[in-house]
Amino acid sequence: MSQHQALQMFGRSGNPSLNDATFKSEGYKEGRTMTLQGTVNKTGILLTLLILAAVYPWNLYFQTGNPALVMPFALGGAIGGFVFAIVTTFKKTWAGITAPIYAVLQGLFLGSISAIFEAQYPGIVIQATGLTFGTLASLLMLYKLGIIKPTENFKLMIVSATMGIGVLYFISFIMNMFGSTGIGFIHSNGLFGIGFSLFVVAIAALNLVLDFDFIEQGSEQGAPAYMEWYGAFSLMVTLVWLYLEILRLLAKLRSR
Repeated sequence: MSQHQALQMFGRSGNPSLNDATFKSEGYKEGRTMTLQGTVNKTGILLTLLILAAVYPWNLYFQTGNPALVMPFALGGAIGGFVFAIVTTFKKTWAGITAPIYAVLQGLFLGSISAIFEAQYPGIVIQATGLTFGTLASLLMLYKLGIIKPTENFKLMIVSATMGIGVLYFISFIMNMFGSTGIGFIHSNGLFGIGFSLFVVAIAALNLVLDFDFIEQGSEQGAPAYMEWYGAFSLMVTLVWLYLEILRLLAKLRSR
């Protein structure tokens, strides 16, 4: 199970750990409160840090053509990002420090992985990036227009599906560790494998709606200012997961 699937089980507004009581239990005292604009600004900072960090392993790979040189960045970024994401999830007051570190580590990871995919399937990274941000913009518009409403049933459905995907990835990971081929359709480029990837992309995308709702609730309920960083971090986790799943889907389609 990748860090992004695992984190969906901890950091979503449909999850009991991020319901309305989350904001009431954050120990708010007099001071600046969470705002939508503040969260947007911090999301921009995290995205900038991620992109800047991704540039180095990307350039390193295309200058040398040696995947072995970027694998330490991929592994270090993935493991380090997972650790800092877990810390951020359970210590929200630290988000102003841990979220930027998470973004940098994820940049190293994504820059390495993206370069390897790009070398194999030229043009795939710009396609995945465009689809990721296009999905973000489209769902934000649908959310603001009230076309998609994060009802309790909607939240339950998305969180349950996300946890199911996480369990499936975890089982496949354990099987691979013991020399098995894992759950074949997860990586297959057949119709069933592509259908599975489409389903995962859809669930990852709909998690964005839960992030929007979480951020809006925090702003309306006057959550403490550090929750801006946590809201931005939560959105980043989903965007990174969505990008990776779109990248995998496109790779499956290109390999047919």
